[in-house]
Amino acid sequence: MSAPSLLGHPLPLAGDDAATLVRDSLLLDGRPAPTVRAVPGGRLFLRAGMDVGTPLPCVACIGAFDGVHRGHRELLSHARREADELGLACVAVAFDPDPAELLAGPRPSSRLLEPMDRVRGLLLAGTDAVLLLDFTPRLAATPYDAFLSAALEGPLRPVSMHVGSNFRFGRGAKGGPAELAAVAAPLGMRAHCHELARSGGEHISATRVRGLVRGGRVEDAAGLLGRLHFVSGVVVHGRGEGTAFGFPTANVSFPLEACAPDQGVYAGFVSARGRSWPAAINVGAPPSFSEADRPFLEANLLGFSGDLYGRRVHVSFGRWLRDSHPFDSLEELERVVMGNIAWVRANFGDRAVTLGGAADLEGVGA
Repeated sequence: MSAPSLLGHPLPLAGDDAATLVRDSLLLDGRPAPTVRAVPGGRLFLRAGMDVGTPLPCVACIGAFDGVHRGHRELLSHARREADELGLACVAVAFDPDPAELLAGPRPSSRLLEPMDRVRGLLLAGTDAVLLLDFTPRLAATPYDAFLSAALEGPLRPVSMHVGSNFRFGRGAKGGPAELAAVAAPLGMRAHCHELARSGGEHISATRVRGLVRGGRVEDAAGLLGRLHFVSGVVVHGRGEGTAFGFPTANVSFPLEACAPDQGVYAGFVSARGRSWPAAINVGAPPSFSEADRPFLEANLLGFSGDLYGRRVHVSFGRWLRDSHPFDSLEELERVVMGNIAWVRANFGDRAVTLGGAADLEGVGA
């Protein structure tokens, strides 16, 4: 039997492994923030130090890229390889909001990454720039044969484009890979369609990852993402269930559209101000008290002292511990809470790890 691990890091986590795990999960690498340019229809994010004009000759890779999961990164690698062969920039083209949100309406628990997190993830995946297009009703209504010109003219001059086999574009999503090739050729562009990456016999997709997260299978979701899933929110006042047992408690209010587990208790990390604390995290309708209809997230932090009220924090989910359920007595509640915390202490540690400067976290969750 192999030793227990989390994304290749042996359990219990050493301090350096914990810091690396959280940094990777929050898509932090210590690089300077990208340069941002306003362009027709959106924003162009360039790696720090890039000084290029527009339209930018490039190899483009187009998609929604929610989660920037392993399948996305494999697709991006094809574009990166061709860009290197041609001596051109590799540019990811994404949309804000995700086209599915505009076309199907906002859905609770649907968003794996906020727009700026996606930008950071795409740059970390090896692109030189990210074109984040405003997916407006007008763009959504553009016929597929005019979509490329409407979306890309001005910021970019692609010589080649890479998409996944499930790529759809244009009004009514009537354009697919074959239509892309037909539209691209007269514009002097090549179109490459790639089969979706697979894991466990199934395609890796944002839809699959969302289902795993919502079902509490956060380790399986992490395997497809290549990192721990996280949500961002603001610490608000709560009942302090864990504080009564001697552990600081952070009650986190997070957006309804953020993809979070439906219910359960998890081991993970809470990050803020350049540091990250091991935590036992209760998500869903609290089993012992609740007066709100909002998603509920309460984290018991190990090794923390101070005040996080009003601060933005980032909660990473490492392992499912148990289902949520009502308690008949305070004594039973204390026994279970202490058991959760004991697992976290034994496997994730009992003190904060340093992620870097506090400024490194400022763009997370934006």
